[in-house]
Amino acid sequence: MSGLQLDSNGRLRHLITLEGLDRKHIEALLDRATELRDAFADSGGGPQLLSGRTIINLFFEASTRTRTSFELAARRLGATVLNFEISSSSTNKGETLEDTLSTLEAMQADAFVVRHRENGTPARLARHSRRAVILNAGDGNNAHPTQGLLDALTIRDRHADFSRLKVTLCGDIRHSRVARSDLHVLTALGAGEIRLSGPAALMPASDEFPNCHIVENFDDAVAGSDVVIMLRLQRERMAEALVNDEADYFRRYGLTTERLRRAAADALVMHPGPMNRGIEIAADVADGPQSVILDQVSNGIPVRMAAMASLLEA
Repeated sequence: MSGLQLDSNGRLRHLITLEGLDRKHIEALLDRATELRDAFADSGGGPQLLSGRTIINLFFEASTRTRTSFELAARRLGATVLNFEISSSSTNKGETLEDTLSTLEAMQADAFVVRHRENGTPARLARHSRRAVILNAGDGNNAHPTQGLLDALTIRDRHADFSRLKVTLCGDIRHSRVARSDLHVLTALGAGEIRLSGPAALMPASDEFPNCHIVENFDDAVAGSDVVIMLRLQRERMAEALVNDEADYFRRYGLTTERLRRAAADALVMHPGPMNRGIEIAADVADGPQSVILDQVSNGIPVRMAAMASLLEA
């Protein structure tokens, strides 16, 4: 994937996945996100780095947070933003995604933000693109790179040295693109220990993340953790997870105040959203003093500004 994401000079050309992306590129994106966040906070406005640029959101899958965040990020940097209406597009008349991309690219679109239910779609479009850049806003269970970056930024705001951290992810990791991007970025940044917890049927294959520890008992997984990242459980996965119902899942894998006490005293509580309160996480934990869930949401904008600005050489 590095040959697709990076140009001949080693510069980031597209943002498709964090897998294989080295620490230098990741830290450069996080540093730029911090700079842009500070610039906009200090002045109430910020540099119009994308003035004259056109960004098109190609969302073939429903989204609220990610689409809104990308749109706000682009507009704050001065770009023209078009939200492509899939329901009325020519893709419903048999036009291929590649032809749709070429048509919009011929109208001088500079970047496409792509979300699709099928793994590999953003990479497929990146291979077809003639000059426009492609940003993956989530594909299947494969990758969600800007989510991984905003989660890393949220942690880095409080812990500069990842090598000293114990990080626990809990939930449906096997089917989660967020989990994969989080694990790729945590590995690249040198996280000291990464634990994965949840029903055995929802854990990744043992060889997919060989440096992570799979701990099925969530109480054990939380113990001593500096960061606890909870993942959404889709209700249709419950039978696969061999849980009786939502209450059973919450009893075994829900993050409660009592369980959180097993973690480090200043442990961060994270969730990429949308949350199922009372299933993955108790309401008092989600809204509690250790929760940085809303900080994750806020950090999505500067991270996406940084990604678009970096890719477009602004």
